[in-house]
Amino acid sequence: MPGDDICLEDMDIFNGHLILFVNKEGSPSICSIDMPIDFDPEREMEIDDFNPWYFPLPSNMCTVTPGSNHDFRNTVYRAVLSSPVTPDLIVDYDMSRRTFSIVQQEDVTNITRDELNYDKDNKKLLEMSHEKETNVPDNGSPVWKDFSDKYVCEEKEVVSHDGVKIPLTVLFSRSAYRKGQSPGLLHGYGAYGETLDRSWCSDRLSLLDRGWVFAFADVRGGAGADPSWHKSGSGLNKLNSIHDYVSCGKYLINEGLIHKHRLGAHGVSAGGLLVGSAVNMYPELFRAAILKVPFLDVVNTLLDPSLPLTTLDYEEFGNPQNRAFFKYIRSYSPYDNIPHGVCCPSMLVSASFNDSRVGVWEAAKWVAKIRDSACKRCSCEVILQTNITGGHFREGGRFARCRETAFDYAYLIKVMAPTQDLQK
Repeated sequence: MPGDDICLEDMDIFNGHLILFVNKEGSPSICSIDMPIDFDPEREMEIDDFNPWYFPLPSNMCTVTPGSNHDFRNTVYRAVLSSPVTPDLIVDYDMSRRTFSIVQQEDVTNITRDELNYDKDNKKLLEMSHEKETNVPDNGSPVWKDFSDKYVCEEKEVVSHDGVKIPLTVLFSRSAYRKGQSPGLLHGYGAYGETLDRSWCSDRLSLLDRGWVFAFADVRGGAGADPSWHKSGSGLNKLNSIHDYVSCGKYLINEGLIHKHRLGAHGVSAGGLLVGSAVNMYPELFRAAILKVPFLDVVNTLLDPSLPLTTLDYEEFGNPQNRAFFKYIRSYSPYDNIPHGVCCPSMLVSASFNDSRVGVWEAAKWVAKIRDSACKRCSCEVILQTNITGGHFREGGRFARCRETAFDYAYLIKVMAPTQDLQK
């Protein structure tokens, strides 16, 4: 059994070791157990009964991705670590000796050495919730670096509409951030039990150094401390995800973390459903929204079983051929709940012509209906961007991704630019 405070998420097996990916006390972790496993079949045993070695991580906000581990007899496990303030870090964990070594870390240009936080003794790599279970000697591994001296990354808890506490990660620059005046971008996904990506992204530095705040809302429907977090935000509970997201946006404003008129929303694919529904319900909360390959026409899509993912999505959203599911899905479907005659935030909606997961017509229909329903001034600020050659993950290649990010950031900077109204 995993244990009361541990949720088992994945595993990997080697000749002499069992690797477990777990969520322990709400934080991702990874551990190894020596094989063969000696256990008592007469009693219930938990992971901690097998003397696991919890791999040292830079922080509790670190994401862990398996590296290249193709040798079944190898005793060294390679993983890629990352956090909002830690560039991607490749680490080899020797499971027999219970030591680790740093192989390589992503270089970041235009950052002076004085702005880096070096941990020459690797002590910070041991600052984790499982520190008492980890005994890692100094093995002469090279130093690693993060940007915690330059950028602040904090974990908050936001109380949602029903009293449930929602994890919210906030990232901003120590020098450029201005409390109560800075613009912010709130990311959300909340579907399929997937973890919201908070790994290192050097693209963010451009906005962070301009005083922006990045926030990541781990709403229900995504990954959580246990499977119930996903179930409480899917099917007939999907509205919880949307209310969680809105609560996080209100928290950012009420706590003075960002300016009340400079909050932006960001959602990709099923995250577009989240953002689209939130904008419909609280259009005055957001100044701008970016929706990428968004799932917006939920009812019509789920009523068409000829589409590739429709029947698979019944498990996540429900089958609208059932009357109860139909009424519930229609109550939050972004396309079916666009308010009439109200001022909506500026929006950048992107779609891909060759997208096999979310049809290009969903974004096109949404934009057309928004323009027709919103006031005349706001209808001019809803932009549809269509990629003719890309798919669900947009156009491939590093330069294409750079162009896409540059366009998004230019849009945000223009829309969020301070005006006389925003100074009030």
